[in-house]
Amino acid sequence: MIEFEELVYQEAKRRQMSVSRERLAQAEKQFRKQFATDQMFEQFLQAENNNSGQVLRKRIERSLLIDDLLKKEVTDKCWVSLDEARAFYLKNQGKFKLPEAYDLQTITIMPPVRANRQQPNPPPPTPQQAKEMRVRAEDALRQAKATKSFEDFGILAEKISEDDYRVMMGEHKNVDAQDLPPEVLRAAARLQVAQVSDLIQAEGAYTIIRLYAHTFERTQTFDEVSQALRDQMRQQKTERFRRDLDANLRRNAKIEEL
Repeated sequence: MIEFEELVYQEAKRRQMSVSRERLAQAEKQFRKQFATDQMFEQFLQAENNNSGQVLRKRIERSLLIDDLLKKEVTDKCWVSLDEARAFYLKNQGKFKLPEAYDLQTITIMPPVRANRQQPNPPPPTPQQAKEMRVRAEDALRQAKATKSFEDFGILAEKISEDDYRVMMGEHKNVDAQDLPPEVLRAAARLQVAQVSDLIQAEGAYTIIRLYAHTFERTQTFDEVSQALRDQMRQQKTERFRRDLDANLRRNAKIEEL
């Protein structure tokens, strides 16, 4: 970056670009505003600029010249029109597909850990443990069915759920359908928004889900993505033009490592 900025500065000087006295004075005035007191500014001037206002002005001028050339050779060339963005959108609609997704709350009753926690494959619960686990799950289901809102279910999840999502009121946001366990997905697909499922036995645990949103697979409209798409395309253009400018400047420059 240091080399690139120096190359840009030298190119600006080669082109005989300049900064007006008025603009330089305004820039210096704005620069001084970042210091809370005159004393802090004087300390900076002494430490970083040999206690010389002229050195500081030279550095500010250099920075402005770099900005001017980059604006001319990069920023001004990177504008992305609506028509350009729309053409990209129409040719690449597959990039704008949103998968089917569910927003859920869960309460999960986990099997007891009988083995060492470091053991990767603990043995299944004993019949007695499985029975006790089922009793806890049925009690959890009774309480879950009595909830009337997101908050009610979430508070209950915080109290009795045994998985890590309990600290987030059991909330799972915008989960891709393909990422849900098959048993949970089948249950979720049968629910209406705000409904609570029956007990779901999946992955060795009992889970209860509350559905609060379900979105089907769809392609985002151009209006939905246009601003973000233009920003992305502009950023890609900026990076490309900066690389090209750097390459062109280096091609005709002599760089010495000090």
